[in-house]
Amino acid sequence: MTKKQRLVIIGNGMAGARLAEEVLARQGSDLFDIVVFGAESYGNYNRILLSGVLAGTHDPKDIFINPLHWYKEHSITFHAGSAVNRIDRAAQMVYSEDGKAEAYDKLVIATGSDPFVPPLKNLYQEGGRFKTGVFVFRTLDDCAEMIKASEQVKKVAVIGGGLLGLEAARGMLNRGLEVHVIHMLPHLMNIQLDPAASVMLKKTMLEMGLNLHLDKMTVGVEGDQQITGLVCSDGSVIECDMCIMSAGIRPNTKLARDAGLLVERGIVVNDSLATSTDPNVYALGECAQHRNRVYGIVAPLWEQARLLAERLTNDACEKIYEGSLESTKLKVMGVELAVMGVKDPLDENDEVVVYSEPSRGIYKKLIVREGRIAGAILLGETQTAPRLLQLFDRGTTLQENRSELLFELSAGGGNAADVAELPDETQICNCNGVSKGQIVSAVKAGNRSLKMLCNVTRAGTGCGSCKPQVQALLEFASDGVLAEDPSIHYYVPGVPLAKPQLIQAIKEQRLRSVSAVFNALAGGKEDPGSKIGLASLLKTIWGKDYEDERDARFINDRVHANIQKDGTFSVIPRIYGGVTSAAELRRIADVAEKYQVPMVKITGGQRIDLVGIPKDQLPNVWKDLGIPSGHAYTKAFRTCKTCLGSEFCRYGVGDSTGLGVKIEKRFQGIESPHKMKLATTGCPRNCSEATTKDLGAVGIEGGKWEVYIGGAAGSRVRKGDILCVVDTHDEVLLYMGRFMQYYRENAKYLERTYDFVERLGIELLRKLLVEDAEGMCARLDQEIQASVDAYIDPWQEAKAPATPTQFTSALEPVARL
Repeated sequence: MTKKQRLVIIGNGMAGARLAEEVLARQGSDLFDIVVFGAESYGNYNRILLSGVLAGTHDPKDIFINPLHWYKEHSITFHAGSAVNRIDRAAQMVYSEDGKAEAYDKLVIATGSDPFVPPLKNLYQEGGRFKTGVFVFRTLDDCAEMIKASEQVKKVAVIGGGLLGLEAARGMLNRGLEVHVIHMLPHLMNIQLDPAASVMLKKTMLEMGLNLHLDKMTVGVEGDQQITGLVCSDGSVIECDMCIMSAGIRPNTKLARDAGLLVERGIVVNDSLATSTDPNVYALGECAQHRNRVYGIVAPLWEQARLLAERLTNDACEKIYEGSLESTKLKVMGVELAVMGVKDPLDENDEVVVYSEPSRGIYKKLIVREGRIAGAILLGETQTAPRLLQLFDRGTTLQENRSELLFELSAGGGNAADVAELPDETQICNCNGVSKGQIVSAVKAGNRSLKMLCNVTRAGTGCGSCKPQVQALLEFASDGVLAEDPSIHYYVPGVPLAKPQLIQAIKEQRLRSVSAVFNALAGGKEDPGSKIGLASLLKTIWGKDYEDERDARFINDRVHANIQKDGTFSVIPRIYGGVTSAAELRRIADVAEKYQVPMVKITGGQRIDLVGIPKDQLPNVWKDLGIPSGHAYTKAFRTCKTCLGSEFCRYGVGDSTGLGVKIEKRFQGIESPHKMKLATTGCPRNCSEATTKDLGAVGIEGGKWEVYIGGAAGSRVRKGDILCVVDTHDEVLLYMGRFMQYYRENAKYLERTYDFVERLGIELLRKLLVEDAEGMCARLDQEIQASVDAYIDPWQEAKAPATPTQFTSALEPVARL
């Protein structure tokens, strides 16, 4: 039996670990004893998802591709937390900082890149460490440190307006902080986007709440031990409590250079990915330079790993690496983006096709050179990206009608047909390097639901932008035999139960907090994306007995105000039925003047909005107002809009104002799967738009009231359905409360009433809630009454905050501890 060779891989990032996988897939464990060194103390994780960890949308545990036990299971010697500091090529040995030594027959350097740290004046403390509050964004440990620091700061500055910088900004924005992005060039993402696309992206970023400082160079840091601001070359200072440097990356080549290997921008490799200096030493990924090019996106890494694994496991392999066409499909702060090839024409002979729709944030550009795609940008709408990528990769001569390349030809998108035409080697998931052929094979192997397919192939588990194509391939390859994914019925993704079963388990086990639910029903595994939905459900079930864990709530619910794009908050006091008084208006005016409120706005719900209040001023504002919360920040009953009704209006046939006040006083603070907006109108003229509200009451002749449910007048318009016709205000309150409770118990999380009513049908709802066909009405009435009785004005926390830092918005209070 031939003695195994020793394959040592330096680097456990996305390139090094992927190479190990590719070697194993080719029965490489029969040929090699594989050793991997990783500088971090973890298994391999998906760095693309670090922005999700920073934003709180991904749990760190969920981004691991190969956890520590994977290496042991595959007989790989893995030195975690062990950074290699020396290569002895003559002895074919590698040595680590912590004293480990390994011999090699074949050595692969996959050390990736280091973040570029700009030469800023006053950046470091004594001892060479960054000032407190300054971070780079590259590793899982970086994320953990930034998340911890973000809990104590108010303003964050991000140096760099590229992809990684914007993703870091999104993470901080999601955590309720004021975020400033400083970019030295006039345009965001200047590597990937042309100026026109960048301008459109800028508009979208501003609407999301980012503060952008373009064409501005950072030259220094203010503050002694703790950063207090950034100094720019024009002399201006941007105040901040925290700074994230994301100004690009540089190949990590020190180890190779010290070993005497040829290094230019990266470690120079030939077409076999062997270093030009030593045929037994290879390099791949971001640290490698091939034909004068260094790649910083993942797709070329996958291509390099596949080719190198083939050559290492097959001596007869003559495949060579000829370089990669650069293309990627991803999300930038939730905005779909696909780019490939060049972004600008070479000369007047290049044909440029552009479609721009600024109001929707859509920009499409196609550069055609000699009848073939030389480059493309799709921003905001990327359904045709797979087809363009195929044409780009294969160098196919294009059809004459270029517009057909930029737009779907059918309302349904034609995704299944489009992907069916792609060759098997076409890469569908750029984040994880998954091809069409791999996805089809997984479907044929029995993975016939989207969740199963994504789990087994990893496709769609990165930025998620390829999921439509994965779904289309599932439909194409399954021959119509799809398996239902039970998770689509889960109330929240982190607890494997549909809503009725979840409520039953919560009641039977008396689970009164979000952490208790995770411990009892999810095996102790917390899912950040599920916390807000569970918190709302638990409050619905337990009312005053709910155990409120504030970290399970969104920032709005933690401080009882609506966060704005600049990190300040809006305060909307309760104005019952839109009816106020001179004294109440004076108090509101006094507060606006005292706290220098930037904007006082009349809302569409007949209330007054005080906009631009800092978090630390909220308690005093509430005290001075002396008016209850209007709950304009949460998923709950919001307001009841009214018309004058019969009390003053000559057309009124019912007292809609009086009814609206009664509705608002009864249901204030009632939480629900989504917000509920109500209205009452005193006659069928419908001046308060009651027929297009979540719930509405319309006065008609004979002193009667029509009770409407499931209306909408926002991004979607729908006239509500009449649930019943009643004689009195009390009956309106009864049936509205009954519907609310049924909706609270049975709707999906974030399902609006109009979708809920359409899903169940008005006939069924009438049978259940009016005819009492299943004998549940008395219980529903009791449950809604219990929630009404449990109401406490949340603005009372002005007098007794729920936590010591509930309204803290800067470092000073913490510094005094």
